[in-house]
Amino acid sequence: MTTTKERRPAIDGWFNERDGGVRLLGTRCASCGTPYFPRNELACRNPRCDGPRDGSELAEYAFSARGRIWSYADSRYKPPPPYVSPDPFRPYTVAAVELEDERMVVLGQVVPECTVDDLAVGMEVELTEGVLYEDDDAEYTVWMWRPVK
Repeated sequence: MTTTKERRPAIDGWFNERDGGVRLLGTRCASCGTPYFPRNELACRNPRCDGPRDGSELAEYAFSARGRIWSYADSRYKPPPPYVSPDPFRPYTVAAVELEDERMVVLGQVVPECTVDDLAVGMEVELTEGVLYEDDDAEYTVWMWRPVK
């Protein structure tokens, strides 16, 4: 008998499935439009913002799901805790991606089937969900970048 493990986000509240795809979740200033990822709950940090600066100007925001690779690299060493990696450790690729709408750069893993040989600066990528690690009870997921076909 095969059982399917529950899928849980490795970091609660940073991303979810939304509008038929994976979206990063953060906040955006209602006064000046400055986006924040991860979430900013304190106050807008934009020095040009004329908002109230008491946190009331910040609202939940779902980021665009596409962008272009700004930089990328192999990660061939096991990161230290609190990072949890599979055992045995498997190298992976990371990409810094400039989001399409927000024009800010977000770092994330690339889907396991892609290596640095498959990527290029300026390549269009989209968000997806992938498994970071698993235990006996669940698969723990993170956002990952995948090239747009």
